[in-house]
Amino acid sequence: MATNTELLPFHHQTIAVLNNLNSHCGGSGSNGAATSGGSAIGGAGAGGAPSWAMDELYQQTELPGLTRTGATTTHHHLLRFTPYALHHRPPHHQLQTLPPALYLQHAAAAAAAAAAAAAHAQHHHHHHHHLPHRPASPESPPPVEGTHISNLFPELLEQIFEHLPVRDLGRAAQVCTAWRDAAYAKSVWKGVEAKLHLKRSSPSLFNCLVKRGIKKVQILSLRRSLKDLVLGVPALTSLNLSGCFNVADMNLGHAFSVDLPNLKTLDLSLCKQITDTSLGRIAQHLRNLETLELGGCCNITNTGLLLIAWGLKKLKHLNLRSCWHISDQGIGHLAGFSRETAEGNLQLEYLGLQDCQRLSDEALGHIAQGLTSLKSINLSFCVSVTDSGLKHLARMPKLEQLNLRSCDNISDIGMAYLTEGGSGINSLDVSFCDKISDQALTHIAQGLYRLRSLSLNQCQITDHGMLKIAKALHELENLNIGQCSRITDKGLQTLAEDLTNLKTIDLYGCTQLSSKGIDIIMKLPKLQKLNLGLWLVR
Repeated sequence: MATNTELLPFHHQTIAVLNNLNSHCGGSGSNGAATSGGSAIGGAGAGGAPSWAMDELYQQTELPGLTRTGATTTHHHLLRFTPYALHHRPPHHQLQTLPPALYLQHAAAAAAAAAAAAAHAQHHHHHHHHLPHRPASPESPPPVEGTHISNLFPELLEQIFEHLPVRDLGRAAQVCTAWRDAAYAKSVWKGVEAKLHLKRSSPSLFNCLVKRGIKKVQILSLRRSLKDLVLGVPALTSLNLSGCFNVADMNLGHAFSVDLPNLKTLDLSLCKQITDTSLGRIAQHLRNLETLELGGCCNITNTGLLLIAWGLKKLKHLNLRSCWHISDQGIGHLAGFSRETAEGNLQLEYLGLQDCQRLSDEALGHIAQGLTSLKSINLSFCVSVTDSGLKHLARMPKLEQLNLRSCDNISDIGMAYLTEGGSGINSLDVSFCDKISDQALTHIAQGLYRLRSLSLNQCQITDHGMLKIAKALHELENLNIGQCSRITDKGLQTLAEDLTNLKTIDLYGCTQLSSKGIDIIMKLPKLQKLNLGLWLVR
């Protein structure tokens, strides 16, 4: 049957080509058997055509959008169709594949080529029975189009590599040049923090960081000048020196002798040798700093806070944990109550004051009046803070997180003060405050109804207090009541009935619970984490 080359309906075109292929293959064998004494080439499709030929034909004649897969890969304005699904065939039946055809002439030519290959294979088998059957194939087949990883656009490879760990990136870069280029792209290394031992001058190392666009560096050990790093990586945005005990004022003085407008985060935690002198350099040359970690820098004084308030107007996160020389006056500097500091650090959103034992309620008054943008404050172990200080914090409408852990002078009265205006608080920690009882939970239930996290470890609370919070705090997701030895199965029953949004609960050391109570709490629909710790089954 002659094949019509006009643009017939697609279904009729395919039938015509199949009939043409069948006539070239010598008839319609039921299982693809050759009618002229040859052996079978492959499993037959409709009309006796070999299955591999039909698959090839379908691949060449199906139109985009009408294919069985219909999958596409899009990148900006470019469009590439995925390769059409081919049936499994033995390796020696591989044929040359062509791009999807839009015209019947292309498909007919491909069908004729496939028929010729089949006839040649049958003739070869008839004369050389001892040789394995192999159809002819071109010496250098063209590359296969599609979404195989070797054919992906470089931009797509980069997006894939962005999800790989750093160690796997190094391995991927050794596969081929295309993967190497994709693995070295700056977008792949975005957000990666390099952890370095600076033992000697390494210009090549710094060039490598710049080439990959790495802007965050953590120094694990330091035996060289920090200035080499600062000059070698001028786009540095984050520098972590935490735990580098040998870092002193001289090191920072050399490193921060020029303006560093790109540096946004500086971590000096546990750098115990630095003093207010270093803070002067930082305030002068790191004007765009947003995060400053000074936890454990025990030589920092109120003068250092004066320098911070004077120079770091964009600061949003300040941690002063265990800076034992800090007093109410230093907090006043931050809040803008000194003539030299003008308005102070008005953009501060987090202030960590844990274990600053010289702070009193006066400091909380400065915070409430001057640092009105604060969203989170940590006052844990500030033993001089009392209930009266919480009156000031209740006037802060943006405050969301408050940590009063181990503040021994906080009691039920302080919770009453806090709830007068602290309805925006969603996280509260009063763990190890021995004066907190069920009465405090009554105040919390009345005023802090937006709480999502509540920590009451080792507080003097009972099942009655559990009833109060269960009836009011319906948004609660995290509840810590570890070492509350007066909580029983009845209290857990109340929680399970009303706090259906609970995701984590800490029952560490709750010795009055039985397996029955645990079974009840385990039925919470959203529960993800349950800490039993030293729980004893009665």
